[in-house]
Formats: sequence, structure tokens, C-alpha cells
Amino acid sequence: MFFFRRNFSFGIKVAIPAAALCAALAIALPLRLSAAQPAAAGQPPVDALALLKLAVKAELYADDTDHSRWRYRDDEQDVGTVSIVVQTDHGSVKRLISRDGRPLSPAEAADEDARINRVIHDPSHLARQRKDSEQDDRNARELLSMLPEAFTWTVESENPAAVKLHFEPRPDFRPPDLQSRVLAAMNGVVVIDRAQHRIETISGRLTEDVTFGFGLFGRLRAGGTFRVERRELAPGLWQIVETHVHIQGKALLFKSIGQQQDELQTDFTPVPPGTTLEQAAAMSRP
Repeated sequence: MFFFRRNFSFGIKVAIPAAALCAALAIALPLRLSAAQPAAAGQPPVDALALLKLAVKAELYADDTDHSRWRYRDDEQDVGTVSIVVQTDHGSVKRLISRDGRPLSPAEAADEDARINRVIHDPSHLARQRKDSEQDDRNARELLSMLPEAFTWTVESENPAAVKLHFEPRPDFRPPDLQSRVLAAMNGVVVIDRAQHRIETISGRLTEDVTFGFGLFGRLRAGGTFRVERRELAPGLWQIVETHVHIQGKALLFKSIGQQQDELQTDFTPVPPGTTLEQAAAMSRP
């Protein structure tokens, strides 16, 4: 799913709009903007809000229709680990393969084998993973749908391949929940691919502190940033390839927040339809 489906738990769950644009196009939307083509002399300027709305429709359509699954290398640079992730219709298998630049020892690799074998045969774990994924999807769709009304949109730059839109919080937007309060306190840029109306990049910055329970239960500090990059891996199939989050704050009275995430995803290969978790576990071996 798109909208950068990433949940950062600070004692309360706050979904940063950055985090699951996943996947395919083939949009058969009749709506076409003249602004989505390279501008020629005499043509009207790009309508930023209309282009953004078209991109939102494209992402929601892709979320509904893309069923691709991938095997990829997940480099979590902030914690010094590298894993292999294999997606299936039943959940994902994530295998640690190195830590701090060092491959796992034979004993560590055996422990990782045992751990994976336990979790893929644990119905309660799989149910939690499925529930969390479904909640992430709902949060991401809601945040994506709010983009047109939560911000004012202007064209920052454009070229034949993409349009860069700048967004600022709308003063009259009233966030309906906690996660949208974070959304409403950001400005930043969104880069939209002209040909498919897909979101390539979204980056933002907290323009003010965001507090929960008058600051007693949580506070995200102004100046925190995030950036998410996506790429087309195959015709119409998009995936997140970079995630960068740098946020500071306080949660649950006195616990400090240090959300520093720098994650790169590479070496994508498609996973065959119908792959089982047992097969995914085998595929996750380096």
C-alpha cells in the first residue's frame, strides 16, 4: 500500500505520513490533466491541487489492484543491521543476515533459522502481523485521502518527467485524530511522476511541536524531518526504496523519543504467486 506505511510507536501510535506507496498502475481513469503533460507555450499552468488529487486517485487505485510480492534486501543503517525480506499473501518473512557490517556466525544463523521457524508456525504471531498490516493500510489510506484538504499546494518546479509540489498546512484544517495532527503540522514537497501520476518522493518537516495530552503523554519537536523515496521496479509496480526519519521528542511523561531511521531497500526480485511462508523462509536465505 502506498502512503509510506510506517508506524512509529512512542507509547502512543503515531503514523507519520510517509510511511506505504506499494505498487501498480494501469489506471484506467478517464480524467487527464493538460497539466500532466510537458507545458507548451500558451498552455495553462499546472493546477497543483488538481494534479495532487489525480495522484491520490492513482495511489488508491494501485493499492486496490496491486497484488505483487517481493524479495528484497533491507539495510537499516540506523541500527546497523541487514536483512532479507520475503513478502507473501500470508505475511512477510524477515531474516537477519548481518549486524554492524559482519555476517552472522554459524551459531547466530542457526538461531535465526530457529526463530523464523517458530514465528511462521505461530498462529497468534501471524494474526498480530495481519492485524497490524490491516491497521497500517487503513491509516495510510486515511492520511493519503486527507492530503488535498490538509494542505495548500503550489508548483515548486517541473520538467518533462515530473512535477514537484510544495505543501503548507491549511490554517482552517481541523485534524480528526492523533495521526492527522502530525500530518497537519508539516510542510514539505511531493514529487509526482507525470506519465503515471504516481508519487515518487514525499518529504516533510514538522513546523511546530505536536503535543498529546497537553504534552504530558507526548511531544514531537518542531524541526523533525522525514523523506521517503519510491521507484518503479517493473511497469506500473512501485516500491519504497529509501526511508529517512529524524524526529525528537518526549512521550509518556518523561521518556525521551529518538526516532532516527535511515533504511535502504535494494535487490528487489518478484515472489511467485502462491508462495508459502515455509517457501519464503527458504527464499530468505542469502
